Amino acid sequence: MMNKYLKEFFLRGMMFGGFGPIILGIIYFVLSKSLSDFSLGGSEVFLGIVSIYLLAFVHAGASVFNQIEHWSIAKSLLCHFSSLYVAYVVCYIANSWIPFDWGVIGIFTAIFVVLYFIIWFTVYFIVKATEKRLNATLK
Repeated sequence: MMNKYLKEFFLRGMMFGGFGPIILGIIYFVLSKSLSDFSLGGSEVFLGIVSIYLLAFVHAGASVFNQIEHWSIAKSLLCHFSSLYVAYVVCYIANSWIPFDWGVIGIFTAIFVVLYFIIWFTVYFIVKATEKRLNATLK
């Protein structure tokens, strides 16, 4: 059973992982056109592309945790949250977008938690409202 979800994780990750580097490329392009002193070395570009691909891969793949029907909402939420949090922290630190400083990581964590749960509750209530509307239509 778990093999099915692992396969789905990798399939979703591979399908949508490429969007991360595309977005990174657009950001680098815009920065290079708008900042006169913007420059990146080859290793910085390579690290950015690989890390953003992996971040997008994990982000897309992690959506499978919400599909595992025999898991509780809390368990799927914890797995989804944990995988995204680790991927974001590693990516941001690897690219020096945030320093490896516990104070900064604490601030990042607080912002991440708040935004994650705002998004999660918004999606949850939209799904519940849609479900209620569909059930009313069926009656």
